[in-house]
Amino acid sequence: MNALLETDYIENVTYDEISVGQTATLTRTISNEDIQAFAAVSGDTNPAHLNAEYAADTLFHGVIAHGMWGGSLISALLGTVFPGPGTIYLEQDLHFTKPVRIADTLTVTVKVAAKDDAKKRVELDCEVVNQKGACVLYGKARVLAPTTKVKVQRNKAPKIHLFDAQARLRALLALGADMPAAKCAVVHPCDPESLSGAIDAAQLGLIEAVLIGPEVRIRHVAKEAGIELGDVRIIDTPYSEAAAEKAAEMAAKGEVEMLMKGSLHTDELIHAVLSQKALRTGRRMSHVFRFDVPLYRKPILITDAALNIQPTLMEKKDIIQNAIDFARIAGIDQPKVAILAAVETVNPAMPSTLDAAALCKMADRGQINGGVLDGPLAFDNAISAQAASIKHIESPVAGDVDILAVPDLEAGNMLAKQLEYLAGASGAGVVLGARVPIALTSRADGPDARVASALLAKLVVHNARRDHERKNWHQEA
Repeated sequence: MNALLETDYIENVTYDEISVGQTATLTRTISNEDIQAFAAVSGDTNPAHLNAEYAADTLFHGVIAHGMWGGSLISALLGTVFPGPGTIYLEQDLHFTKPVRIADTLTVTVKVAAKDDAKKRVELDCEVVNQKGACVLYGKARVLAPTTKVKVQRNKAPKIHLFDAQARLRALLALGADMPAAKCAVVHPCDPESLSGAIDAAQLGLIEAVLIGPEVRIRHVAKEAGIELGDVRIIDTPYSEAAAEKAAEMAAKGEVEMLMKGSLHTDELIHAVLSQKALRTGRRMSHVFRFDVPLYRKPILITDAALNIQPTLMEKKDIIQNAIDFARIAGIDQPKVAILAAVETVNPAMPSTLDAAALCKMADRGQINGGVLDGPLAFDNAISAQAASIKHIESPVAGDVDILAVPDLEAGNMLAKQLEYLAGASGAGVVLGARVPIALTSRADGPDARVASALLAKLVVHNARRDHERKNWHQEA
């Protein structure tokens, strides 16, 4: 156990040790994360602090910190430095003179102006200046100073992990902002979540929606949920299986460019797609989840957690290639793939570790292209470079993974749902390997997940359009 250093303690200054004119200081540089954290804790979501576009048109021409963030620094100094533990805040007046901006370094100074021996009260002049020496805040504090000497272990401030799901969704949608809408068959959207997700995606310009299912039921759901259908096209079919067959037929004829799952079972939709030979590519169809995870610095893909129950080695090859191809479409030039198992060493008793080793060698020989593979890797050393280092694993993937390839559907499904329900991740999903992508989510997912899934499929459609245009150009040339 490590011995505590002197800096690991806080020692207060008692009333008798305080003299008029005595000073203390504290310095802090503000970040955008500080502003967001203060907004989260205080509930002050004034757009002048959080919305850069709005703030640019204000008097201050940019995002500024909350005034009381500067005031809180005075409180921090009084409670932890001078007088320190045992101090009781009585009064504080503040005057705000200049805005505080992101990356400003503030120095807080308190100076003892007067003492009241009878009541053990201390009056302090307070001033906060920025890195340019300009005063941004000043005032007077009155405190009841401690009378008993205290030296206590310094507490570390709790970590705040900021995660703005809507901001992450906006950033994802921005990937397709300049792309025309994709013609999309929405299959059996007969519940409020799937119907509103499809209509939202259409209103955002992601898809040109064709709703396929029982028209009377679809219109009833829309009326009950307050969803405006407008002039969206509806193709009437009697039940979910017929809707899936009609959607797959339209895709095979090139009448739509993508499919979107509504309130039907996944196997109904996939069976309909597989029944259309024109939609087959010779590659195994597979599902890719894309998650924004609060505690991971970039989006992460998980495959396959929805279609392939116990994939063979060659099926895993296709599953990983599909995920790599999608990651490249989404802007990752050379995605890093961790092939997961329960351990990070090859063990003949664990088939997943043998498959992982074989897949890495297949990548070395060019049978899997476009990514960097490593495995077997356990989840901890795939995600954490520190965990890999402790286990003496040298890996170009560990701690910087883009794609998690799971050994089977059960492992993948549990991992995906744990991220969503325990880690607060926001996810979306797409099926790849057919001639058209399929925006595929759980029936429990809300409209945002469906909109995000539509965006993923739209990216695939746009890439297919570009490939088709390049092919035609070469043929004409």
